[in-house]
Amino acid sequence: MSDRRSYDDPCGVARALDVVGERWALLVVRELLLGPKRYTDLARGLPGSSPTVLSQRLRDLEATGIVARTVAGPPVGGRVYALTPRGRELEDVLVALGRWGSRTVQTAAGELTSDAFVLALRTVADPARLAGWSARVELEVEDPGAPDRVIVTVADGRLCAVRGALDRPDAVLSGRSAALRPVAFGRRSLDDALTAGDLRVDGDVDVVRRLLGALVPPVPA
Repeated sequence: MSDRRSYDDPCGVARALDVVGERWALLVVRELLLGPKRYTDLARGLPGSSPTVLSQRLRDLEATGIVARTVAGPPVGGRVYALTPRGRELEDVLVALGRWGSRTVQTAAGELTSDAFVLALRTVADPARLAGWSARVELEVEDPGAPDRVIVTVADGRLCAVRGALDRPDAVLSGRSAALRPVAFGRRSLDDALTAGDLRVDGDVDVVRRLLGALVPPVPA
């Protein structure tokens, strides 16, 4: 463990911050929500963190049972970091924190990683609009040098996501992240992006429309 000070406070919030309150810790968890990653993939997703700090956070998170090192098969392959069951319990915490933070004015100039983008989708997904139907949509991010495939599932009024591909999804939404983001967050219509050729839908386009219609960006505070 790193030489860090405890809050020495019995409150559950203080005890949680003793574990994941260090700088970059929760962002490491964010980058692992969709599945295991190699160290180099984590470093690429967190470019503002130095190798020394990132390595220390990973050691801290391993020591507290949030992250574990393991060996993954294809498509990742090799030694990877993955969330433990205890680490996965932080998913709803991050969704709630992201929903709260999304109401603040955005000043950062950086791009969202695939993991951060999908977390953002969960923060703006309206449970009332997700209720009563189910779907499986594959997001195919076609960014040069950082392609990604994510399975987005709607079930029981909840939007979930995991890295991977489906044999028979209801629809596949493909394009670069720069085109996906404005459509997902209501700044551009799906029809406009499809007509311009910036996005493609293979399968049931109405499922994609309904999914996008369940995303309600918050009003800034």
